[in-house]
Amino acid sequence: MGNKKLQVWLPLLLSIMMVIGMMIGYQLRDKTNNGDNAAFLSNAKKTSVQEILQLIKERYVDAGKADSINQIVIDDLLAHLDPHSAYIPSKYLKDANEDLQGNFQGIGIEFQVFNDTVNVVNVIKDGPGEKAGLQIGDMLVKANDTIALTGKKATNEEIRNSLRGPAGSSVKITIVRDGKPQNITVTRGNIPVPTLDAAYIIAPETGYIKINKFGDRTYEEFMQSLDKLQQQGMKKLILDLRGNGGGLLNEATAIADEFLDGDKLIVYTEGAQSPRHDYNCRKDGLFEKGKLAVLIDETSASASEILSGALQDWDRATIIGRRSFGKGLVQQQFQLSDGSAVRLTVARYYTPLGRNIQKPYTNKSKSDYDEELIDRLHNGALLKADTITKKGKAFKTPGGHIVYGGGGITPDIFVPLALDTSKASLAYIKLYYKNTLNNFVYHYYVTNRPVFQKIATAAQLAQAFNPGEKEWQLLKSIAMQRDGVDISSVSATEKNNILARMKALMGRQIARSEGFYEVYNQTDSTVAKALDVMK
Repeated sequence: MGNKKLQVWLPLLLSIMMVIGMMIGYQLRDKTNNGDNAAFLSNAKKTSVQEILQLIKERYVDAGKADSINQIVIDDLLAHLDPHSAYIPSKYLKDANEDLQGNFQGIGIEFQVFNDTVNVVNVIKDGPGEKAGLQIGDMLVKANDTIALTGKKATNEEIRNSLRGPAGSSVKITIVRDGKPQNITVTRGNIPVPTLDAAYIIAPETGYIKINKFGDRTYEEFMQSLDKLQQQGMKKLILDLRGNGGGLLNEATAIADEFLDGDKLIVYTEGAQSPRHDYNCRKDGLFEKGKLAVLIDETSASASEILSGALQDWDRATIIGRRSFGKGLVQQQFQLSDGSAVRLTVARYYTPLGRNIQKPYTNKSKSDYDEELIDRLHNGALLKADTITKKGKAFKTPGGHIVYGGGGITPDIFVPLALDTSKASLAYIKLYYKNTLNNFVYHYYVTNRPVFQKIATAAQLAQAFNPGEKEWQLLKSIAMQRDGVDISSVSATEKNNILARMKALMGRQIARSEGFYEVYNQTDSTVAKALDVMK
């Protein structure tokens, strides 16, 4: 009988207890959502830094301070980690991503501002601007009748924002050509941003490829150029990575795969929170046998060092130039909830022999770290064979060559700077600092357009245009009149360098970046050394 009563009342008792428990729970929730307990519970998992930022946002005497302080805190925090972890505010993130994506949406022109006026200095072939009829020398005055593109108040960023926009949209531009105003409507499009500056036959059976960074389409561009050059009879290659600050790791390893045979290790990455990951060759490459020279300098970094380091470790290429930057840290980009992002260092990369070529940064500020390149100039490392990295760990390649880690890739053949810029005259420095030479070449081209329009290629320009005393006197006069730069007392070496660059810049006017390098390489000492190696 007792058991039967328990079976009847037990479910009822359990139900009553559950209801009472729920009521107590609701009452506790209501109480803890009021007063000081609420603040305590809401901040229970916050750090003191988060609490201070929240207090500034809610209680500080002046408005608008929280966002700027937030960035200061983030920047300072990342600076204490390493020199390459970086915060990207949301307003700059699009430009930062476009730099590696290899395209942007706009009208397809290059411009410079001279005397507060926007001048078209180049028009991208087959781009929206060229199709609409824009020409080199056009002066842009207005966008959509209302946005002034002239005057001291118009910044480069504001001008770009006025001209860029979604592909398919239109912008009406008021220009001045030959002193007469006219309107041109341009339908914006996707504008490719090449990461290869040049690819051409520089000598019999010898190709030259210049890569300025490793972006989304670099491997694709490289393969197209490699195929083109091989069809033209290329059997030897000069790969120029000078000035290449790096970019996407996968693009660099894919190119390395075209030079290395078998399943050779290209690079591996490893970090405290990132297990070792090996990048090996996965397929037969298109250029595994021909002679190969790789050009580097003190501004070749990151992915450039991955590529050159792998080729050096396997004795596949001759590395020529000056010691590279020394960046052996890998960044990964993380999106933040407010639209900004952080590029956080997550691993170190190591060459096939196990070299980590990251230069020291412990106890150094970001400015000290960056100024290490200036120190190289002053201590002579850019002018005589650099031996500083031999203090690092030594490694032996399969061919018996000794290479070193810790502080960049040391070239097999050293080539000094063509000019000791630490001893350059003030006038020489001002000529470049004030953009005087670039401006002169552009105006010289526009003034003599009928002559230069008859020149179809950079190779033809190299034969037809040899600036000498006539151009020098004109430059001297204009530099003094427009920018107050007196170049009359520069050294003979400086004068020769200026005239050589004048010719190369005219090559850019004729055939953009490839035209520049096709002309400039004729007097480049590092290229000359590579051509000797190719023989």
